[in-house]
Amino acid sequence: MAKRIIWSPNALADRIQILDYWSQRIGNKIYCRRLDYELKETIKHLAQFPQIGRQIVKREERFLVKDYYQIFYIATSTEIHILHIWDSRRDPSDLNLG
Repeated sequence: MAKRIIWSPNALADRIQILDYWSQRIGNKIYCRRLDYELKETIKHLAQFPQIGRQIVKREERFLVKDYYQIFYIATSTEIHILHIWDSRRDPSDLNLG
C-alpha cells in the first residue's frame, strides 16, 4: 500500500531553490520541469518502497540518491516525511538535518 507523502517546509524550500538556480543558470525552464518531474517520480517510488533508501547510522532518517540529489526522509507506517532535498555538490557542512 502506498504511503502518504508529506513535504516539510525545508524540503519545499530546497526544491524551489534548486529549480530557481537551474532556471537562472540555464535560462530555460525545460530542464527545470524535467528535473522537478524526476524528483517527484523518485519520491513517488518511496511511497511504494520506503525502505529503498539508505538509513543514516544511529538515526531514523534515510536518504535516497537521485543523480546529484539526496532526498532525506523519515518513513512511518502510513507516511513518508520528506525532510530535505540536497544537492550533493554543495558543502556538506551546510546540511542540517536537525
